[in-house]
Amino acid sequence: MNNKFKNVKFPKPKKVGKRDWGHEILLTLIPKKISLKKIIIKKGKKGGLQYHNKKNECGYIESGKLMVKFDNGKGKLISKILKKGDTFHFPPGAIHQEKAITNCTIIEASTPHFNDRVRVEKKYGLKSTGGLPSTSTKDIIFK
Repeated sequence: MNNKFKNVKFPKPKKVGKRDWGHEILLTLIPKKISLKKIIIKKGKKGGLQYHNKKNECGYIESGKLMVKFDNGKGKLISKILKKGDTFHFPPGAIHQEKAITNCTIIEASTPHFNDRVRVEKKYGLKSTGGLPSTSTKDIIFK
């Protein structure tokens, strides 16, 4: 028997936690390497305006229309509309926010840094409306 296949796995998807904007489902985790998630955002819902200290994430729009707000590098927020087939990349420190124009499904790959979020609405004179709060670097979980 060939031993190179002994570590093959078929993980079961599991919900990451309660989300006001929809669902976050961990599809698979390769420890200390990468996490793969399915993100479902309900029409009209949005996440917080945030950045990550360590998490490096990218995604593919599987369905729907998504508005992404991000800092243009000069302290100004700009928006871009993404649709089915589009991709994005938010490296650590990149300020971003996602809002579903229609129901959206996103496949997200990222480093497995969980609980890594710094909310920045105040920096832009915006009101923070719900969602998950900021965390400190000591709260980041690297799985």
